[in-house]
Amino acid sequence: MRTLCPALANKTYFNYGGQGPLPTPSLQAITASWQRIQELGPFTGAVWPFVEQETARVRQALAALCGVGPYRLALTENVTSGCVLPLWGLPWTTGDQLLISDCEHPGVVAACQELARREGLEIRWLPVLELCKTHDQGSLGAAVLTSLEQALTPQTRLVALSHVLWNSGSVMPITAVAERLQHHPNQPWLLVDAAQSMGSIPVEEAAAAADIYAFTGHKWCCGPEGLGGVALSERLLEQAQPTLIGWRSLRHEASAGSSFHSDARRFEVATSCAPLCSGLATSLELLAAEGSTAQRLERIQAGSRRLWQGLQTIEGVSTLLPEPPPAGLVSFTLAGPPSAAVVERLGAQGLWIRRLDDPDCLRACTHITTTEAEIDKLLEALSALA
Repeated sequence: MRTLCPALANKTYFNYGGQGPLPTPSLQAITASWQRIQELGPFTGAVWPFVEQETARVRQALAALCGVGPYRLALTENVTSGCVLPLWGLPWTTGDQLLISDCEHPGVVAACQELARREGLEIRWLPVLELCKTHDQGSLGAAVLTSLEQALTPQTRLVALSHVLWNSGSVMPITAVAERLQHHPNQPWLLVDAAQSMGSIPVEEAAAAADIYAFTGHKWCCGPEGLGGVALSERLLEQAQPTLIGWRSLRHEASAGSSFHSDARRFEVATSCAPLCSGLATSLELLAAEGSTAQRLERIQAGSRRLWQGLQTIEGVSTLLPEPPPAGLVSFTLAGPPSAAVVERLGAQGLWIRRLDDPDCLRACTHITTTEAEIDKLLEALSALA
């Protein structure tokens, strides 16, 4: 797959957690889809079966990865819209509490804060970042559950927790958290940001257990930007109403008096870019051809382990995690130059990593397309900077 990605030909790339490279066959699939739509006519009776075919193709592929039926999978633009659209459609009562981990992405946090302001809700924080720094992955799950137990109150109505934390790279015990919430008097909804898990680790159990499991196709799935999805639970489909409404939300799209779809499509809005479905479906097929999700994870872990271990040998470098990461995100600090300056200097050498604000650190990501030589090149450059 590496040879199919033009973005990897002229740089050393470690920003898969920000955006993955688009393989040439996926780009060609997008172009061919555009061409086919124009040949059929962009608004003719002949074009709709093709559009539905490509939409259904990617919906079924994503639903299968999530371990849910296609009726539980809504197509969205990105992770944030996948989280926000169903979140804002839930029935809230003044005084309800939102329990948010201290490792959530600002986009999700900001949406929850505005929801709380409008609905008279209270935000509480679930501390997990320090646990990631002091526990290995084997003991982290139990520590997170203990922290959850201490943070839950009788007013807790929703818990927001990423599957793979975007800053530390730790994997959260989503299925165990979901099981615990089932025994809470309120049975709080579980919102999971899956930006860093879909395409990098097996997600089937977690996606099936969460109420909102939102992801994008443009990161670890190496699809085009602008297309993602969200897997929704049966009870959320019963309880939540659409918030941003368009013709795709309706059972009968030509009638304003129509009822909404009974399935996840009620959270789809209106016209979107159908050729992106062809591109993402192709990227998913290319990934599947590289092995099962578990087999690909082994390759991802081999790269992140090599990088993590190499960082231990560089004076002035401290990794956020006390052991090699469970997935492909490697976060660390480097004594000396400011982290923003490190990113700039590495970029000048054709080496691309990123800086995070909270905590202030550097992050490099390894995928199945990352080579040992690339990792060694990054380690050599960091050693020179240190």
